[in-house]
Amino acid sequence: MSTVPPRTQVVVAYDFSSPSETALQQAVDTCRADHTLHVIAVLDPHCGLPVLATEQPDDAYARRIQSLAAERVVAVRRPGTIEIVVHVRIGEAGAEILALAEDVAADLVVIGSHGRTGVARAMLGSISERVVREAKCPVMVVRPKSYREPMPVAADHEPTAALRFDYAG
Repeated sequence: MSTVPPRTQVVVAYDFSSPSETALQQAVDTCRADHTLHVIAVLDPHCGLPVLATEQPDDAYARRIQSLAAERVVAVRRPGTIEIVVHVRIGEAGAEILALAEDVAADLVVIGSHGRTGVARAMLGSISERVVREAKCPVMVVRPKSYREPMPVAADHEPTAALRFDYAG
């Protein structure tokens, strides 16, 4: 009797913002053929999402958001056969992301970060911070890379697979 190993479950939070675009791309790049990618868009119960604002999210609105998110996922996915499921929920974003992670027994949650600090973070809260604190699996918090170009390596040295020591002293 042959047993098929369970699929790896990856959850990514997506709200059409720049940080969530970065998270979506990272999640797609992370997934392999034996992964299921769960994309979750959480709607504010009073205004939906900024990409398509509404006064009262209903079933038709949720289906429209689901369709828009699915179109975006198809646009960024790699060729191959990862399974993708787009979820739309109404409620508080952190709680709904955590609930979906629980529902699918997530192996990884990927979430973008606006990078707010200080008073802005205290006033607005941090969804990614809550997910990191409360998730029952690893969480990858992503943001766009903003480092300068890497330090050049001297051409007179052969690259090695051995040890490399960098001292910043």
